[in-house]
Amino acid sequence: MKKIAALFQQMSIKNILLLTLAGMVNAVGITLFLYPVKLYDSGISGTSMLLAQITPEYLTLSIFLLVLNIPLFIYGLKKQGLVFTIYAIYTVVIYSISAWLITDILPVDVSFASPLAGTDLLLCALFGGLISGIGSGLAIRNGGAMDGIEVMAVIFAKRIGISVGSFVMTYNVLLYVTCGMILSSWTLPLYSIITYMAGLKTIDFIVEGLDREKCAMIVTDKPDEICAVLTKTFEIGMTRVEAKGGYSGKDKTVVYFVVNRFQVTKMKSIVHEIDSGAYIILSEVADIFKSNQ
Repeated sequence: MKKIAALFQQMSIKNILLLTLAGMVNAVGITLFLYPVKLYDSGISGTSMLLAQITPEYLTLSIFLLVLNIPLFIYGLKKQGLVFTIYAIYTVVIYSISAWLITDILPVDVSFASPLAGTDLLLCALFGGLISGIGSGLAIRNGGAMDGIEVMAVIFAKRIGISVGSFVMTYNVLLYVTCGMILSSWTLPLYSIITYMAGLKTIDFIVEGLDREKCAMIVTDKPDEICAVLTKTFEIGMTRVEAKGGYSGKDKTVVYFVVNRFQVTKMKSIVHEIDSGAYIILSEVADIFKSNQ
């Protein structure tokens, strides 16, 4: 009982509600834009769409989503943790039920064309990818996942010597090639690549935000002056780390400072006015977490 209570304490009602929304949104993108015109999503979702089209009618998209995804999430339980696994399975169940309601229950005809974009493959690819990307992004941002192939990528990518992104990309390339061979046509798989790219960019936007912060690492001999002016100009704190030049052996200070992209030019100008020999390294920051305590 204590373990169950501890598990529920780790879970959030807010996350559950947003994961419910994520599954429903993803189902809208897939069933109203992609599935009617036989375009394919990526990963297990795309595999389920293909299998649903080439198997008997009673083997529906919803069934394949559950049958293919849930075992993969359970397999990844040790690596990803129990809360993630529960969240992911819940999201896929909502996705599957929502897809079933749209295709089989609601009075919406998705048998041969998108109710909103007709048979325009480009519109279906773009909006299908965009909407399903919103759903997948919401799932990831709130601790779950929409596709079991991402879990497999985390587990197996390093074992075979490639990145997680390369693992997912390889799977999707093989999926689209298989679709082309089975359909004896490359038009739909090529449009599906547009869907994949639109979804990928949308996920990045949802998970990481449109305007990423920039992290500036400033290596300088004049940290006091630089910190004073930057703090006054941007009204934000910074971190100082004492360091030593690898070649010169001289004492240096690294000033760690986070700015947005509109402040980068002004920041560089201020730093080089104070210390013309300062060395500035810029990198993107996806998320910043601050304690409330």
